[in-house]
Order: sequence, then structure tokens, then C-alpha cells
Amino acid sequence: MRVTVIGGGMIGLCTTMLLARDGHEVTILERDAAEPPDPADAWDHWERRGVNQARLPHLFLARFRAFLDTELPELVTDLEAAGALRYSVVGQIPAELTGGARAGDDALDMLTGRRTVIEAVTAARAAVTPGVTIRRGSVVAGMVTGAADGNVPHVSGVRLDSGAEIDSDLVLDASGRRSALPGWLEAIDAAPCRDEVEDSGFVYYGRHFRSADGTLPPLIGPARFDYGTLTVLALPADNGTWSVTLVGSSTDTALRALRDVDTWTRVVRSLPLHAHWLDGEPLEDHIVFMGKIEDRIRDTAPGGVPVASGLLAVGDAWACTNPSLGRGVSIGSMHAVALRDLLRRADGMGPLELATGWAEATRSTVEPWYRTTLRVDRHRLREVDAQLAGETYETDDEEWNQLRALERATLASGDILRAQLMTSMCLVLPEEIFSDPAFVRSVIEAAAAADDEPTLGPDRAALLETIGGTHAG
Repeated sequence: MRVTVIGGGMIGLCTTMLLARDGHEVTILERDAAEPPDPADAWDHWERRGVNQARLPHLFLARFRAFLDTELPELVTDLEAAGALRYSVVGQIPAELTGGARAGDDALDMLTGRRTVIEAVTAARAAVTPGVTIRRGSVVAGMVTGAADGNVPHVSGVRLDSGAEIDSDLVLDASGRRSALPGWLEAIDAAPCRDEVEDSGFVYYGRHFRSADGTLPPLIGPARFDYGTLTVLALPADNGTWSVTLVGSSTDTALRALRDVDTWTRVVRSLPLHAHWLDGEPLEDHIVFMGKIEDRIRDTAPGGVPVASGLLAVGDAWACTNPSLGRGVSIGSMHAVALRDLLRRADGMGPLELATGWAEATRSTVEPWYRTTLRVDRHRLREVDAQLAGETYETDDEEWNQLRALERATLASGDILRAQLMTSMCLVLPEEIFSDPAFVRSVIEAAAAADDEPTLGPDRAALLETIGGTHAG
């Protein structure tokens, strides 16, 4: 099958390699013209204009590492040779809290690094994969259509802004958050997709660091931790580098001062579990900011009827969420495997049947992950809004209350710790973790005991004083 993939980001590259290894001829069309540099130079010299979060902190979760180990082991070798970090969270925590090492703990290991470094290595591996052609500087202007299946238009290729056309048996939209899919469909008189879109409501203020000796700061608190209205992300990366990001509500106007380096630094220094993550050489002389990030899911088969055949959306082109949970690439890799597996069963399927099957596979394999991620986002935002109003957030959403209890009870036992990591690493859905009533009771009891412990970090008043420069932390 001749497959055209629109977008040469992480999911476009990984999907391409999976399909090429199954014998498909795959062409990637990437709008950014710049060739990926050597991984050692990627951070300093590759702007990656087409990925608005490329310079922001990244964490590649255990789900993505498991995908690589199983599906693309050669890429794992390349990444580790380039300095990507295989990181065991369990191994960083004292044995008295974990109960000691257990069989299966390696399932929680990550393979992580800065986005440009990881993508440069992945692009290099894709470029030498038999059956793969990568065309950079190729901007897709629209779709080419063939014989329709009833009232459903059929996409038979793509048209570039140069006017050139590329014939395809299947076109995959892997162009990410900025996907132009709705416009492409409108131009071929397809029925509209059904999009659910809202501002995620979060803003991000981050900075990267490097140690002099290649070591990383010790993990004395969770990598992601909520200090009241502020969330901190302390994320290990490649080659002795790491990042620190502060995340807050876009309505919290006091946080806008965090775009100033000195203010941002004062606030991080006031966070007792994470202040030491500043003890390195900054890789930027400014704070990297990102806001106006959408939560969006796109239904290309509303009512079970595809709006077009021959054109399928993968990864963030299908659905994207608040990046602070780090799930985008992990969910995208699941989506790529689901597509590869669908095409293995596609002999005898017509284009419309394939599009219908893709919609069904998407709903069953990855949509539950999108929905649970969105649930966490919405509740966290409401929790922050309540705290800003001086109130305590309460909800009757049992799963959210259980997830919150699981976070508070994380260090109460090795079982609870591992359950929390399984959910946060995108390995197990919360409903599976909470299917055992006895385990739920143990979590609730441990969380109640943890609630009696002193609050860590600054309260809202102290945070505002620190932002204003009147509180030392």
C-alpha cells in the first residue's frame, strides 16, 4: 500500500516506521524544511518551527518506552547512544518507601529526553528504514479525490502548495495540534467533523538546566506536584539535563510575573521538594512560556458514518490535551499500533469500511485515555479556581476523588506507589486500578492519614509574597 503521512513529528515518524516494517511504501510530508541536525546539536541548532512545544520541557512516559522496546528496538539503541535517559522512578525512591525492588518494576521505567534530541534521533532512524521517504519543506495545500463511495468523498492523494500531486492508497494526517483537516475536508465537500474544543485553561513557565558532571538532582518529591494553586514539573532529560516548569491557571493573573527569570527563580526556590532542581547551569536566559493550549477531540465519523474515506487522523491530529501530564506521545503511540494492526486485517476491506473500522478502533483503544486525561484537567482547573476564591473544591466524581486520594497516599505503601505510577505512566486506566474495593479502602485510609501531615510548600499568601519579592521562601 502507498501511504502518505502528513507531518514528520514523533507520531508521524513512529507510525511511518511501523507501517514500513509491514511492507507499506510510506512517504512523509513535513512542512519544516530544516533537516534534523546531529542529536548532539539538536537542542542548540534545531528550532523545529512546526512544533510549538518543541522548546518546552518534555517527559516520555513508561508507555512510550514500552512501545519502543516492543516495536522499534533499533530506535531504543539509537536513543540510548545519543544520551537519552532510561530512568527508574521506583529506583530513585528509598527502599523503605517502595518495599524494595520487585519483579516487574522495570515496566515503570522511562526512556526520556528533550524533545528536539529525541525527535532528531527518531528522524534519523526513520530516514534509513526501508520503504520510507521523507520530503521536508513539503506543504500540503489540499486533498486529491477519486471516485466517491456514495455520498462520502474518497481521498486518493494530496496536493502540495507547489501544485504537485502525490497519489496515495491511504493518507494519514499526523500533523498534530495545528492540523488543517477541517479545511481540507470542507474543500472536497465532505461533511464536517464533529470537534469538541475548549481552552485547557493552563499556562506553562519552564526552564532547562544541565549539571557539570552529568548527574541529575535527587528525587525527594514527585516529579509532578501540586503546591496549592501552582503545579511544578521537575523532569529528567538526556545527557545530564533536566527541566523545571511551573503550571497554573490562565485566569491567575498573579502568575504572569513568572515570565521574569528572577521572579520564577524565587518561586521555585520556595518549593521545598523541588528547590534543588535549580542547582545547575540554565540552558536558556529566559523563561519558556506556553499558553492558549486546546483540549480537542475530533470525530471523523459522527453517527458512525465517516466524513471521508482514504484519509485518517492519527495522534494529536485526532485528539490533543494539556501537555502537563505528558501523555501525548504515549497515547499517540497506542494509536499508531492500533492503525498498524487494523491495516493487517484490512485485506478485502473497501476504503469506506477501513475508515469505519478506524473510527471504531480509535474509540475503543485510545479515546478512553483522552477522556480520563480531560477529566483530570477539568477537575484540577476547578480545584485551582476554588482555591483562588478561598474555597475547598468538592465534587461527587468518584474517580477524581479516588485519583486525588491515590496521589496523597502515594508513599504510604509500595502497592499504592506502584498503582499511582501505573496510572500516571499511562499503563493502566484508573478504572482498572480502582476495580478492587479492598485496595480502594486502603487508599482512602492512607490518604486520610496523609491529610493530617503538615502542608508542604507555600500557601497562597506566601506565594504572592514571593512573586512580589517580599518573601524569601
